[in-house]
Amino acid sequence: MISEATLGAGCFWCIEACFKDIEGVISVQPGYAGGSKATAFYQEVCSGKTDHAEVARVRYDDEIISFEKLLEMFWFVHDPTQLDRQGNDIGRQYRSVIFYHSEEQKQLAERYKEELEEKKVWEQPIVTEISEVPVFYPAEDYHSNYLENNPENAYCQAVVRPKVEKFKAVFWE
Repeated sequence: MISEATLGAGCFWCIEACFKDIEGVISVQPGYAGGSKATAFYQEVCSGKTDHAEVARVRYDDEIISFEKLLEMFWFVHDPTQLDRQGNDIGRQYRSVIFYHSEEQKQLAERYKEELEEKKVWEQPIVTEISEVPVFYPAEDYHSNYLENNPENAYCQAVVRPKVEKFKAVFWE
């Protein structure tokens, strides 16, 4: 069955580049969710005035890959203890967030978060929001396959590519 997950882990270029080649993932679409404004555009979201988060909408075949496995990858690909930022990307648009699509996803996300906190995987507390999926606004077309289309971009070289290489080294299978 085809399912969806909506995840925010900082810049959506990173999460898209990491998740798009995972077996069972059908598509990854960068976008915006969780804001107070009825529309979302990159420049407005970057201003921090809309309260939207940069997210990735992951469509996947849950007979090939589970939501739990996607959560494992989500927790790995970013630092969920950084409030409203990831590295040098600062602002609520870069917050760590799981927008659940079902009660089952909510329960799995909350349980996984609790287990990580109990195990003290990070020294600082996890600040990841877990909220019901709001309206999703697809990002502008030029954000899709950003690393692939802009491999020489300085941000891609310094941030996205190293994150993807680390991700692939762990989840290569």
